[in-house]
Amino acid sequence: MKSPTLTEGDLKDLREFLKEKPRRRDSLIPILQWIQEHYGYIPPETILPVARHLALMPAEVQGVLTFYSQFSMIPRGKNLVRVCRGTACHVRGGRGIYRVVRNLLGIQEGQTTEDLKFTLETVACLGACALAPVMVVNQTYYGKMTPKRIETLLSFL
Repeated sequence: MKSPTLTEGDLKDLREFLKEKPRRRDSLIPILQWIQEHYGYIPPETILPVARHLALMPAEVQGVLTFYSQFSMIPRGKNLVRVCRGTACHVRGGRGIYRVVRNLLGIQEGQTTEDLKFTLETVACLGACALAPVMVVNQTYYGKMTPKRIETLLSFL
């Protein structure tokens, strides 16, 4: 999927936000988190303004973006669906849960639906083993998932 190009108006929001942020290195991650929340991903056009604001090299900003998996430089869907692939979930049918989600959304891990409604990811562990198999949609945990529960949940989003 090709990333949309930001307009000057889109970048105005970022410039206004940066005016309120201290010009310190430790502001980088909160700034990137705001950008991700605001735009739905980290557009490449935002790297240089952030680097200039913090007196960093653009490569330093890029390094943080690529180090932390929470950041994405490609557009994500409105709803981020994460399926656990940890041991407890695997033993209790996690692979089947992943397969159902994948089939319902029509995408593979790491992909986003064409309408930008869903992005599908798997994670090593969600830390809710007692509820296995588990998935998270946005920031809400759903445990003891079944194909029917998945279908119902996704139909309401």
